[in-house]
Amino acid sequence: MVVSEAGPGPDAVARRLRTGMAEGVLSFPLTSFHADGTLDPDGFRAYVAAQIATGPGAVFPACGTGEFFSLDEEEYRQVVTIAVEEAGGRLPVVAGTGYGWAQATRFARIAEEAGADALLVLPHYLVAAPQDGLVAQLERIAERTSLPLIAYQRGQVALTAGSLRRVAAIPGVIGLKDGHSDLDRLQRLTLAAPEGFLFFNGAATAEIQARAYATVGVPAYSSAVHAFAPEIANAFFTALRNGDDGTTEKLLRDFYVPLVELRDRVPGYAVSLVKAAARLRGRPVGPVRAPLTDPSATDLADLERLLTTGLDLVGASL
Repeated sequence: MVVSEAGPGPDAVARRLRTGMAEGVLSFPLTSFHADGTLDPDGFRAYVAAQIATGPGAVFPACGTGEFFSLDEEEYRQVVTIAVEEAGGRLPVVAGTGYGWAQATRFARIAEEAGADALLVLPHYLVAAPQDGLVAQLERIAERTSLPLIAYQRGQVALTAGSLRRVAAIPGVIGLKDGHSDLDRLQRLTLAAPEGFLFFNGAATAEIQARAYATVGVPAYSSAVHAFAPEIANAFFTALRNGDDGTTEKLLRDFYVPLVELRDRVPGYAVSLVKAAARLRGRPVGPVRAPLTDPSATDLADLERLLTTGLDLVGASL
């Protein structure tokens, strides 16, 4: 059952996303909270407007970096609505959804009402599931929304080539975000997919593996760094696209690899460090919500030094 009248069809949305993915990194904005942990809509509006102004290929509000897992339905509605308003039709808005299919459908309905162009289906909660169940999860959601879906395989979700064929045949499913970085498996998936099916690199710090993903036909990627330093993210994207190996490798060696090493110190830093770096640059994003924790003073000092190094590399300032 489709819950509302359909907007642009899946093919049209896929074409817009494909164009955007070729022209810029994919922005996954942080969600702004006040110091007491309540949602800060005004802060988020200012922040996401600044993100969009830097020219990403698409914007993905309320996803992993945006702490989807900590938002209630009304907060989710505000976040997606603001992102849609600030995008103003200039670029696609893909909202996160997740948990079991029943709850995912509730978020999907809200995203439709808010005017999102598509949904990123985050890995389901807690339990491992067989391939038939992974396919059925996407079937149930697709049956209940008019929005196109992009599946996200990470954690307990890992599709086989056979399952990918079934997923790609579900009406409305237009792509796959991969966070496993298993290039053998990913190559099998790209070969099994129909022509025009979208793939993009969704590793935690995707730039580290961007060249490797491109070798199996997946050059597009999301960028957590774009959430706090779009200057660095865009410089890396341009260097990679232009075959500028010197700049690519310098940014990897002096900024991205140290960032991953810092990220790996504490579980949850894949989001917490990003938010802390945005605060260091004066962005109105606030703290993370539990169960995440903000970086320690030592880690924050190391982050500030690393951020300064990265910005110096691209001629920007803190």
